[in-house]
Amino acid sequence: MERFMIGQFGRYDHDKHIRDFRPNFFGVEACLLEDRDIKKLTDMANNEKFNIGVHFPLRTKGWRLRDPQFLSKDNDIRKSSYKYMENEINFLKEVKPKYILFHYPKPVLLDKSVDWTNWSFADDTEYYFENDYSYENFLESSIELFKWLTDISIRNNFIPVLELDILNKYVYDTDLLKTLLEQYPQVKLCLDIGRLHAQDKLDKNFDSFGFTLRFAKYAEVIHLWNVKVTDSLENSHFPVLPNLIPEEGWADIEKYLRIIKRENKSCKILFEHRSNLISDEELKNCYIWINSIL
Repeated sequence: MERFMIGQFGRYDHDKHIRDFRPNFFGVEACLLEDRDIKKLTDMANNEKFNIGVHFPLRTKGWRLRDPQFLSKDNDIRKSSYKYMENEINFLKEVKPKYILFHYPKPVLLDKSVDWTNWSFADDTEYYFENDYSYENFLESSIELFKWLTDISIRNNFIPVLELDILNKYVYDTDLLKTLLEQYPQVKLCLDIGRLHAQDKLDKNFDSFGFTLRFAKYAEVIHLWNVKVTDSLENSHFPVLPNLIPEEGWADIEKYLRIIKRENKSCKILFEHRSNLISDEELKNCYIWINSIL
């Protein structure tokens, strides 16, 4: 369980830490905290000697949205996104996170033939449709991002991680992402199992298990949670438990993790779930089950 992590999102919840964290866990991933909560987290990390990962941004109210839009076709939005990231990374120098995670692509590119009704967006600047965004533009903006992240991460001593959001044909039907990861090895990935499962069920062109096999070796962290997908999405960010079976619409957690285990034996496992939905005993069994698979 030395690779396991818990999340603290929106506020630092001390009771959650006491209930969910274990002494041998790797650390805590945090996002959108007030200054007083950042101090609580960093003090706890220093006292208990655990690591901090940042799901960008660590602090609130840095920009108009949570996620920077470095792929925007609007030059002003793209420039302000990079400035936003730079400001927050400078703030994090005292926190000394092991990694800083950003959603990619942002904005996402949507296949018009897929019903994305159940996918939430902050506003309509968070997405384009694939036919409105050329491959050349996507490649150019992605190269710019990988170069920028490589440079600033080396200067500030953190691992830049890209959490894969909705995936488009430029990502899963070409070698673009693989090529960039090979050319800029400082940049790592986050595979989010709930997102992969949801897109697999919604998008007939996307094979989540094949994609996991291709990219697991580049992962720094796995976001682990479950969601039931039938005619709708239900129970988002539900803890992973062995009784939640694929035949009822849940993600096949064991299949994902066996692929990841074969390809990557060092990535961190973040339980990005709502642990308050289950009992202490179920939470304990969740950890034991995942550890037994890995």
